[in-house]
Amino acid sequence: MYDIAIIGAGPAGASAALFAAKAGKRTIMIDSDKTMTRRAMLWNYYGIPETVGPDLVVVGIQQAVKYGADHVKSTVEDIVKTDSGFRLITEREEFEAKYVILATGAATDLIERIGVDTKPATEPRIKTVADVDPDGRTNIEGIWAAGTVAGVSVHAIITAANGANVAINILSEINGERYVDHDIYKPDVK
Repeated sequence: MYDIAIIGAGPAGASAALFAAKAGKRTIMIDSDKTMTRRAMLWNYYGIPETVGPDLVVVGIQQAVKYGADHVKSTVEDIVKTDSGFRLITEREEFEAKYVILATGAATDLIERIGVDTKPATEPRIKTVADVDPDGRTNIEGIWAAGTVAGVSVHAIITAANGANVAINILSEINGERYVDHDIYKPDVK
């Protein structure tokens, strides 16, 4: 069983997976490979002069995998509540997790099918989003949402930050205290 399953591996999903895996939680990203970031040219991503969306997605997934996240290319067709969490049913296999983060971008068919409350979106060209609290919780205990599907801006840097924030909120809940991930730079001293 995974501690955290993330549906989507665009900026929000991969960022959430990076924080969860780096915190030592058993993490999986289930990715349909349909993120709108794959079609983006990014001139406004802090710390990177310019990049293309496909490269950003690949690097994000690689970072999460480096810290132990599993990455599966598949489409989640259903999520079923179990006694210990959730069973995620894909087109080929099933996974179990205690927590789920929906990071499905503009795609809302799954969230509507499993009973997550939705509301009208405010971003252009996005019709519906999950109705979440400020921490990213949906109306279904244990299911959270991050990024565009949670109603934040479609901008990649903002969805990445929101994915990290939601993961930190879940980690804080799991640990029973506020989780902070801050590595210290130690320059070589000669």
